[in-house]
Amino acid sequence: MTIVLNHTIVPAVDRVAAATFFADLLGVSVGEPAGPFVPVRVNADLTFDFDDRGAVEPGHFGFLVDDDTFDAVLRRLECLPDVPYGSGPTGGWDRAVDRFDGGRGVYVRSPEGHSYEFFTVVP
Repeated sequence: MTIVLNHTIVPAVDRVAAATFFADLLGVSVGEPAGPFVPVRVNADLTFDFDDRGAVEPGHFGFLVDDDTFDAVLRRLECLPDVPYGSGPTGGWDRAVDRFDGGRGVYVRSPEGHSYEFFTVVP
């Protein structure tokens, strides 16, 4: 049996604002609200459902992406001076790219405090 993560609920202070931030970062669209959720389709198999009904405990979400997607995310980040991003655990929010194992990685902090990680090779 193949196991595929289909959706996850992402806690947010403002579900529309959080979904818009995430969708803009990825260069995708925000879906129509579905009940208490504002969905963002990440790919054919995965949707992030933003929900503002409860407390927000910041989470970490890691994405293996191709080089073109990584470059597009980085270009968007470079145009957002107020969005903290950087090389991660050792470098913090230094607005730099981590280079490891022949790939690249960057961590992005959302307004809710979530950490979105984008990397081009599996560490």
